[in-house]
Amino acid sequence: MKLLEGKVAIITGGSKGMGEAHTRKFIDEGAKVVIGDVDVKNGQKLAEDLGDNSIFIELDVTNPESWDLLVKKAKETFGTIDILVNNAGLAGGVSGLLEMEADLYKKIIDINQFGIFNGMRAVLPIMIEKSAGAIINISSLAGLRASAEVNPAYTASKFAVRGLTKQAAYEFADKNIRINSILPGAILTPMAQETLTSEQIDEVSQMLPMKRFANPNEVSDVLAFLASEKASYVNGTDIIVDGARDTIIK
Repeated sequence: MKLLEGKVAIITGGSKGMGEAHTRKFIDEGAKVVIGDVDVKNGQKLAEDLGDNSIFIELDVTNPESWDLLVKKAKETFGTIDILVNNAGLAGGVSGLLEMEADLYKKIIDINQFGIFNGMRAVLPIMIEKSAGAIINISSLAGLRASAEVNPAYTASKFAVRGLTKQAAYEFADKNIRINSILPGAILTPMAQETLTSEQIDEVSQMLPMKRFANPNEVSDVLAFLASEKASYVNGTDIIVDGARDTIIK
């Protein structure tokens, strides 16, 4: 039997990059997937490619009404919601605290932090009613420590994702709802390949303990496990997927 046979999952930011890898993995493992994203073109194309086991619904994670509409359509199409993957996020480039525009800071917080708050509030009533559910929130290694590679809002938001995950896991543990976070390290997404030259990728790779970036599928495999009954007693924890990068002291 496949890991997610018969389950219905919502994956935000599921149209491309790591989100697309997660979507394809969940379909391969037997789930039906609701792809929520602001990227309508790629989202619709992906859903068409995947067939009847997936649908695309335009979603602004910062808007509670957008979430309500997605949940309504998801239930109408597939009957229920078993899994939520809060994957949508915004990096926002590299900048220091004094250089960063306040509007960009707020935008990153709204998407990376408030978007996850909205998502959990939208699906938790369904999960509470049936006393079952799994939520996975995507944080980052930047949620563990400061980094010169990001900006203050990104770091702050990813720390907040971990705290929100733990608080919610504690609150809903007795309802048989598991809530965990995943902290990816260096992942070779299409965005990374567009941003970095092959020489830069090679240079960064040599600084990593495993001497390579992860393939997005290596994160998706962990995600599918966490969403499945195989992880039935894994709750309120951070799963680091970074090839030992966080073991380096610099």
